Amino acid sequence: MAGALAGKDLRGKQALVTGAGRGIGRAAALALAEAGAEVVAVSRTLADLESLAAEAGGAVTPLAADVLDPAFHAQIEAMGDLAILVNNAGGNRPKLMVDVDDETLDWMIDLNIRSVYKVARAAARAMQRGGVIINMSSQMGHVGSPKRTVYCMTKHAVEGLTKAMAVELAPRGIRVVSVAPTFVVTPMTEGMFQDEEFRRFVYDMVPLGALPVPEDIAQAIVFLASPAARFVTGDSLRVDGGWTAR
Repeated sequence: MAGALAGKDLRGKQALVTGAGRGIGRAAALALAEAGAEVVAVSRTLADLESLAAEAGGAVTPLAADVLDPAFHAQIEAMGDLAILVNNAGGNRPKLMVDVDDETLDWMIDLNIRSVYKVARAAARAMQRGGVIINMSSQMGHVGSPKRTVYCMTKHAVEGLTKAMAVELAPRGIRVVSVAPTFVVTPMTEGMFQDEEFRRFVYDMVPLGALPVPEDIAQAIVFLASPAARFVTGDSLRVDGGWTAR
């Protein structure tokens, strides 16, 4: 029994990854495909998906869609064999609380909470034979930080949703977990770290003294999706180098 659980063999499992065009989502789609899953990768940008599919050697099926579109939610519900959801799409616009405008507030709530809920709900309806839902959270779902009042609020909501879903869906054989990374080194974050004060702040907060790359987060996702994590639900895996341990 222990030997069987040690592996991360996902052959025959259908997986859906949102926000899969770049960064963590892209790395997750590739890692799940490498573990044997049949991956449907979702992004609004078809060019990103086409390059992902080419990189995966045909193991990833691209699907251009908006995570807030009801038609996309209906597509998910029609996936009767869905076994894994990586609910990854999200975003941030860092601002001081006093400077947050209503458009920014509404955009982040819609993307980081509303879409996460609706995609997860659709996936739960599709998982007729059990499965696992992995919500992308953040270390900011466990702590607070300057210029991130809205982001922290939305990620704390994701953590609460994860716990409640885990309790409700457990009788149906559906596990629900979250992944909570620290700042991840990607092309999109490189510009942030050109600010030396911000760079020092971030690195000083991480006891390991380094930051993860998308592949580090992807491996955590594969673990949570695999039989090795069969008894893990309602919890958050913090891939944060120790930030929230302080």
